[in-house]
Amino acid sequence: MKILVINSGSSSLKFQVIDSESEQAMVKGLCERIGIDGVFTYKTDKISIKESVSMRDHTQAVHRLLDALVDPEHGIISDFSEIDVIGHRLVHGGEKFTGSVVVTDEVIQAMTECNDLAPLHNPANLIGVDACRKLMPDTLMVGVFDTAFNQTMEPKAYLYGLPYRYYEKYKIRRYGFHGISHKYVSQRAAQFMGQDPRHVKTIVCHLGNGASISAVKYGKVIDNSMGFTPLEGLVMGTRCGDVDPGALEFLAKKENLDFPQIMAILNQESGVLGISKNFSSDFRELKDAEIKYNEKAALAREIFAYKVAKYVGSYAAAMNGVDNIVFTAGVGENDSDIREEICSYLEFLGITIDELKNREQAEAVRISERSSKVNVLVIRTNEELEIAREAAAVARQAGTVRE
Repeated sequence: MKILVINSGSSSLKFQVIDSESEQAMVKGLCERIGIDGVFTYKTDKISIKESVSMRDHTQAVHRLLDALVDPEHGIISDFSEIDVIGHRLVHGGEKFTGSVVVTDEVIQAMTECNDLAPLHNPANLIGVDACRKLMPDTLMVGVFDTAFNQTMEPKAYLYGLPYRYYEKYKIRRYGFHGISHKYVSQRAAQFMGQDPRHVKTIVCHLGNGASISAVKYGKVIDNSMGFTPLEGLVMGTRCGDVDPGALEFLAKKENLDFPQIMAILNQESGVLGISKNFSSDFRELKDAEIKYNEKAALAREIFAYKVAKYVGSYAAAMNGVDNIVFTAGVGENDSDIREEICSYLEFLGITIDELKNREQAEAVRISERSSKVNVLVIRTNEELEIAREAAAVARQAGTVRE
């Protein structure tokens, strides 16, 4: 079956069409700057198009991508009916969704009720769903939640040390994010190593501008570094990660800041950007600056690596051992120096890194030496493929599509 994968943001919409049998992307594209000036990108194995296109809203963006799919010259289908399923990346499903589901009015209502938990993501996701429903009302829609894979965490992992009544009233707890990536990578790592995911302990380090770590024990998440929001956990590109709430009260008083201003600082001005004194949130630029003896750029990268290593060590303890440690996402896949520095803290686990393998570029590679007691891998994440797999599974279960 042909599956259209949609990842909708506030002013962008990424898409792919994936053949479920071959698991190959037939086309990849991006609608960006929606509601501003509009840029449309469309790529197949034969052509690449990038053009300025006015897209007033997400409905127009979906209309543009659908027109491209059936275009006589560079389209990949002759009719919209050839799209069997649309898989939507949905960020926050709260406790309501532990797996992927057919998108119905009830699902949309439940997601809307979670908008307070992800005000930047959920409304944008729902706009993309609404646009697709308007233009392709007869096509099965499947919602794939970024929080669902993390819903196997136990209360000891997801509850905060707050009065229990706030969990009961408002569901304040750790939810964890990047679940689609963590699921794909943990399973791909086991496949690559010839293991059964149900019998291995894996720590996935999803390291990008947004970063999170998960402990996956026997195929199920037992902990994730992100919390009630994606702000908790690691130092990230512009997000602070873990910080003492008492410091925020102190800062608010000293700087005469209200809470929205504090949150803007924590989300947009902190992380490696803030530590490097606003030099950059891009790890590549920080690396270049470190080579040129920029002390704050070097410090930002050092702090990032240290925090990652701390979480890896704690998750090895939480699982009472670890078989695989996997690096993925932009920084995790491409920054060999960061990987090496992180692993230098983990020698107590019996980890030794092969320097040549660590600099190898591949879809999947083991960078630890054969003598290493823990496998250290680099796996390219593929969230779109995972969404397509989930959408196909739901469609088959629903019995509404052809093979």
